[in-house]
Amino acid sequence: MKLDVLAFAAHPDDTELSCAGTLAAHIDKGYTVGVVDFTRGEMGTRGSAEIREVEARESAKILGLAVRDNLGFEDAFFANDKEHQLEVARAIRKYRPNIVLANAVHDRHPDHGKAAKLVIEAYFLAGLAKIELTDEEGNALEPWRPKSVYHYIQSLYIEPDFVVDVSDYWEKKMDAIRAFKSQFFDPNSEEPETYISSPEFMQVIEGRAKDLGHGIGGKFAEGFTINRHIGVKDLHDLL
Repeated sequence: MKLDVLAFAAHPDDTELSCAGTLAAHIDKGYTVGVVDFTRGEMGTRGSAEIREVEARESAKILGLAVRDNLGFEDAFFANDKEHQLEVARAIRKYRPNIVLANAVHDRHPDHGKAAKLVIEAYFLAGLAKIELTDEEGNALEPWRPKSVYHYIQSLYIEPDFVVDVSDYWEKKMDAIRAFKSQFFDPNSEEPETYISSPEFMQVIEGRAKDLGHGIGGKFAEGFTINRHIGVKDLHDLL
């Protein structure tokens, strides 16, 4: 399946917290959108890998994703090395996206910055003709390099290079986040409290989005960074 937009994430729920509004907006415009998680989030304090898998599928239904895949990397211990780079390159060739979204370039969780660098390496390798990769059935995957890689902003504040107005999709984003019931605030949960399970954490997510939205005259927005200059042919594209 060819995708228009493919979001990579170190953990299930990374995209929900950071760019689910953007994904929902593009799906609503008719683009084909998917998410590929690197790990199953098995090192998380709350829940389990099995629970997270069910939650990820539920979130995918809410957002209307065409694809929700998982590469099965080891949570907290995957590396930006040849083995992992080729697996990510394989996913890029498999789904042939025009645009790739990736984790924040640096963040509170070390996996996020590591995943960002891994995607950048794989993005380049996926376009090299002399690297031979096959799909699950052994069929050759042709070289493919997406047009752009954008990094969504996560827990730590990073000055965005651009923001996407997600005002019309905020409730859908929040529904997708709430699909991960094991991870976020639940007054009836008996599991240990974590950095992301407090009600204050959700207030931070909303406050960040309101602040970014205010800057462009919207109600809510999500921020992104880019590793190169943004080019336009018409100044009206920047409105």
